Amino acid sequence: MSYLKQLAGQTAVYGLGVVIPRLLTYVLLTPFYTRIFARAEYGIITELYAYVVFLIVILTYGLETGYFRFSKEKETDKDVYKTSLISIVISSLSFILIIFLFYKRIADVLGYESSSKYILWIGIIVGLDALTAIPFAKIRLQNKAMKYSLIRVIEVAVNLFFNWFFVLYCFNNYEEYDWISKFYNPEFRIGYVLLSNMFATIAKTILLSKEILFSDGQFQYTILKKLLSYSFPLLIAGLAGTINEAIDRILLKYMIQPPYLPMEQLGIYGANLKLAVLMTLFIQMFRYAAEPFFFSKMNEGNAKEIYAEVMKYFIFAAMSIFLLVVLYIDIFKLFIGVEFREAIAIVPIILLANLFMGIFYNLSVWYKLTNLTKFGAYLVISGAAVTIVVNVIFIPKCGYMASAWGHFSAYLVMIILSYLFGRKYYKINYDLKRIFVYIFLAILLFYLFKNNSITNQLILYGLKSLSLFLYLFIFILLERNLKVKRN
Repeated sequence: MSYLKQLAGQTAVYGLGVVIPRLLTYVLLTPFYTRIFARAEYGIITELYAYVVFLIVILTYGLETGYFRFSKEKETDKDVYKTSLISIVISSLSFILIIFLFYKRIADVLGYESSSKYILWIGIIVGLDALTAIPFAKIRLQNKAMKYSLIRVIEVAVNLFFNWFFVLYCFNNYEEYDWISKFYNPEFRIGYVLLSNMFATIAKTILLSKEILFSDGQFQYTILKKLLSYSFPLLIAGLAGTINEAIDRILLKYMIQPPYLPMEQLGIYGANLKLAVLMTLFIQMFRYAAEPFFFSKMNEGNAKEIYAEVMKYFIFAAMSIFLLVVLYIDIFKLFIGVEFREAIAIVPIILLANLFMGIFYNLSVWYKLTNLTKFGAYLVISGAAVTIVVNVIFIPKCGYMASAWGHFSAYLVMIILSYLFGRKYYKINYDLKRIFVYIFLAILLFYLFKNNSITNQLILYGLKSLSLFLYLFIFILLERNLKVKRN
């Protein structure tokens, strides 16, 4: 079980760089935005960052995973890094140049004619984010989790500072102080959200300058060809994956039917997605630790047993987070403004959809280790097709509820197909019986409290807390009995 402790330790440390910054953003900025901005204004933020998701995948083109895969060959690991780095720097800077030349035309197409600088700043943010992907991957591969976390925390701190300065301080004081009025435009407040993010991204890039400017090794076309051949299917898979993640936030703008206002509905939906942030963060921090972990164990004799055990513990941890959020949803909903809370019903659906995404990530180990990355593309494209069909058919009828169920359906289809293909090409004997027990028990507890008639809040929250401890106790008991049987 030492490998589980190793993975858990790395996951916890990466949590400093993934969870704490995102939690700071969530705890400080989400309540801030949803109480200062109108729903339609928050809809603008939601839409623009949906485009960011697509662009990041395109500009990193699967190279991060390719770097992890081929840097294991010690005789060429420095050359793999140098080749990956030069490739991503060239493509990222080229993208920023293109945006600089054409951002006004792009703004016209997207309906932001009067706010074209939004597109320019989004382009710089995305370009620099992509540029830093390989340096961050190197830090992760070297297990320098504390350095990774420190850079991420500084990035978020810069973002928070400038948000506070522009969106709150300057807005409240520009009439009183002449020096503020010289550069501040109160009608441009949404733009300052993007500007703050751009400053934070620039700070992150500067902190990674050593990894970017000073590195050993040589650029080799043969290595680049091998990297791109391996990574291209992952690009297709990643691009299709972003359809699952973000296409709904783009379609809602164009498909919401009267009398509802599209940007208001988009703002409401985007705010409630934030309430599932704990599950999203857990999966993200797990991914950052698990990807190098999976590759490091690939040559061990009991690798498949390790992957099966990791899946089971992952699902238990994720379902615990699901229970924590849904049982205390009345508390979690306070993080968003009152005007945004009407979509609270989507939160359990999104939580389970994100759980399925995490399961799919665990299952994906079979095609990454066998170099069958084309299957990753097939699987995610299947999910993307489900997402598009569900959204296009049902958004006009059901609004953002269709988008929530689109997430759920897409990832469910993906994990079923991945499991079936995985049994053929790299069979891992997952403990399905216990996995289903942990999922079923958590959902059962959710429904019991969802339909309860208890009016005394003290008793109600006492029973909810007891249920969480009961869930943990059952897990410990079952796993201990299994360990005894094995011995």
